[in-house]
Amino acid sequence: MSNKSKIFPKSKSVGKRLWGRETLLALVSKKFSFKLLEIKKGKQGGLQYHRRKDECGYVASGKLLIKYAFDNKKLKQKILKKGDVFHFPPKLIHQEIALTNCKIIEVSTPHFNDRVRVEKKFKMRETKGLKTTSPKDIIYK
Repeated sequence: MSNKSKIFPKSKSVGKRLWGRETLLALVSKKFSFKLLEIKKGKQGGLQYHRRKDECGYVASGKLLIKYAFDNKKLKQKILKKGDVFHFPPKLIHQEIALTNCKIIEVSTPHFNDRVRVEKKFKMRETKGLKTTSPKDIIYK
């Protein structure tokens, strides 16, 4: 990789998402990933937590409902709007639901494919999308 591509990285799609689009803007190896998430109105991600991934987000546009739980017992809710920030440390159960079209800037540790779906624990129907991964499948770039 040239020095120029390290200074001015090219964005790339992280993969097809039922809720919208996920674009990797930059990856600083073993330190952090920088992404743009675009979630379509009415769409949602799975109710999940990460074993290792630590992520923060900034709502650049739109209105977002966050469901979250610290204790695996009761889900809480909070509505975020443009300018709001969130932090999902490892093990925090969370779900993002777009009340309007949303753009979120996300910075996280570079743990890819780190996901544990928990809809069943909360007696919810599991949505389609990315499934639980095993610890051995977590990719640290």
